[in-house]
Amino acid sequence: MTAVISATGLWTPQDTISNEELVATFNQYVEQWNLENKDAIVKGELNAIDYSSAEFIEKASGIKSRHVISKEAILDPDIMAPRYPERADEEPSILAEISVKAAQNALEKAGRDPKDVDAVIISCSTLPRSYPALAIEVQKLLGISGFAFDMNVACSSAPFGVEIARGLMLGGQARSVLVISPEICTAWANFRDRTSHFLFGDVAAAILIEDKEIAPSDHWEIIGTKLETDFSNNIRNNFGFLNPCETDEDLRNTEDYKYSRKYLLSRYGLTDKLFVQNGRRVFKEIVPFVAKTIKNECEKYDISTDQLKRMWLHQANLNMNSLIAKKVMGKEVNMDRSPMVINDHGNTSSAGSVVAFHKYSDDFNHGDVGILCAFGAGYSIGSLCLKRIKSATS
Repeated sequence: MTAVISATGLWTPQDTISNEELVATFNQYVEQWNLENKDAIVKGELNAIDYSSAEFIEKASGIKSRHVISKEAILDPDIMAPRYPERADEEPSILAEISVKAAQNALEKAGRDPKDVDAVIISCSTLPRSYPALAIEVQKLLGISGFAFDMNVACSSAPFGVEIARGLMLGGQARSVLVISPEICTAWANFRDRTSHFLFGDVAAAILIEDKEIAPSDHWEIIGTKLETDFSNNIRNNFGFLNPCETDEDLRNTEDYKYSRKYLLSRYGLTDKLFVQNGRRVFKEIVPFVAKTIKNECEKYDISTDQLKRMWLHQANLNMNSLIAKKVMGKEVNMDRSPMVINDHGNTSSAGSVVAFHKYSDDFNHGDVGILCAFGAGYSIGSLCLKRIKSATS
């Protein structure tokens, strides 16, 4: 059995937040915080928070705007976090809802019915709960038989999910697998942190993996894959079900004992329960790691950089991706060879590289080769070497 990519799907929130809108809220918060802590700042007990700017954000990241599900609450200086109405257990969860939309888009492109699919893998960073698995909820909503499960390798989750799907197919467990990456990254963003308040957006992406024998004539051959991990604390999120158990007795007895974002940030400053990173260390260590992996994969499959038509990289930082592309190609590379979607999507974790592939792959002719490579917390890297297979009539 040969596993191929039949189609990809995408769901994007309608609402967007521009850098200017985000900065206006952030600077309002900064002004109020600096005023409230004026005496401590004067005494040197606290440092004043610096204002942000749209220019700073774009220069630091390449981001101009981001799609979000909960715009109003994020732009409220008293909240500065997304808010979603609580749903009953019998209702579809918000992550299941956006997963279904991305999956339906992929199925429609491939001309498939959900009943044609044998398995669902939810492969993402923002899983809503420990159990029941989000993938099983999505499976039920789509009307798919077979099995489903969740997995998380942070920003590299999508290519890891594709490789797991290939293994399941080679083992005879399935002939058609949906790998879905729903990411509500704004939920873990610290909108009061000047260094990262602008990074994240929300989106859902899907990849349909099928046996070549049943796939459309126009598909993507998976020439090879590479998965790598190397433990690092430089990108981390410590929120989890053990947090209440770790709280000391004095705190547990307070009236404010609740793990809301306002509690975490405003009262006790437990910002490590949201996204935190050592950005400079990440940049310094990830760039050569990723470039080396891609170059090794090209050598392994006897692909020259001239043959490599495009790289769909993880969408974390424009400067990072530009340097990775330069190291791989041995020269400056334009956006056509390494397209960016971060400018109007922000960092969407595991979905980013799939979004780039979804939007910038239609121009590939039969036999053209590209590499999809995601990387991030872990550290983790997942790389897919892909060749377009296109019949004369497709």
